[in-house]
Amino acid sequence: MAHELTSTREYDPRHRDEQATGAEERLVIAPAYSTGDVIFRAVLRGGGLAVLTVTGLIAFFLVMRGGGVLAKVGWRFLTTREWIPSSGRFGIGALLPDGTIIAVISLVIAVPVALAAALFMSEVAPAWLRRPLISLVDLMAAIPSIIYGLWGVFFLQPRAIGTIRWMSEHLGFVPIFEVRGEHTPSSFTTSTFLAGVVVSLMLIPIIASISRQVFSQAPQSEREAAYALGSTRWGMIRAVVLPYGRGGVIGAVMLAFGRAMGETIAIALIISPTFEIAYRIFENSGMSIAALIALRYQESTPQMLSSLMAAGLALFAITIAVNTLGSIIISRSRSGLQTAD
Repeated sequence: MAHELTSTREYDPRHRDEQATGAEERLVIAPAYSTGDVIFRAVLRGGGLAVLTVTGLIAFFLVMRGGGVLAKVGWRFLTTREWIPSSGRFGIGALLPDGTIIAVISLVIAVPVALAAALFMSEVAPAWLRRPLISLVDLMAAIPSIIYGLWGVFFLQPRAIGTIRWMSEHLGFVPIFEVRGEHTPSSFTTSTFLAGVVVSLMLIPIIASISRQVFSQAPQSEREAAYALGSTRWGMIRAVVLPYGRGGVIGAVMLAFGRAMGETIAIALIISPTFEIAYRIFENSGMSIAALIALRYQESTPQMLSSLMAAGLALFAITIAVNTLGSIIISRSRSGLQTAD
């Protein structure tokens, strides 16, 4: 709907003298907002404030329930590798690295697959195939995480044991692929690697969907200019699409990293709970903060519940920091700006 434009400048005969002397007066033009525009802006503003309010209330709740425990324990909360709240010995010294390892494994698997899918949907797929693929990717993002977890337990685990054993036997000279002790089938069923594979399936649709939207917004004029200079399709993608979408892809990856750090049910179903840093990704060990909260919540005493809230507060802060950094990168990148074709 087109709006009439009104000027704040009124006619004055003295303006003719200013024009004669070459003086320029700044002309401010503002749209005339209708009642519908005012209501629409108010609804959007209210939605944004509601999101900030809910986020602030969550942070306030976690601080109230877990802040006292953090103040009592101090910095030992970040270094302790035990979880015995009744004795005052608990911390995320092993949980945070293990959760990060699972997230990194999932990103290593998900990022190449998601970028390839995004480029195919945006630049290569014919029109009759593009829409079904986009719908399929969006549908994957809507699947509950417990479905992925059950798939990992009943389908992936028994079929991945042979591959993991082969990798550990042939690549065991690399410390992260080493498996200590006897290599039995049960030695590989609850590893951080399997948890990372399952989580990667949840990250692929997130990264692919955001990256596809960014790639599709690459300026058409620059695409045509690349073709006019003799570029092939891949040359155009490499020279125009990928540089334009770099910031958006980085933001999508960081958003997926925050999602992986907060994953709960799928990891809780697969991982073997231990409180040590699981840098050997094929061994049965590891734990994440979110999975710990899910597994220990029902059996918690008030003191244990406060310690879980403290762990949740740490995870909340990490997730907010990662998502904020991703938003800053997107806003400062070229793909985060509106570009006229």
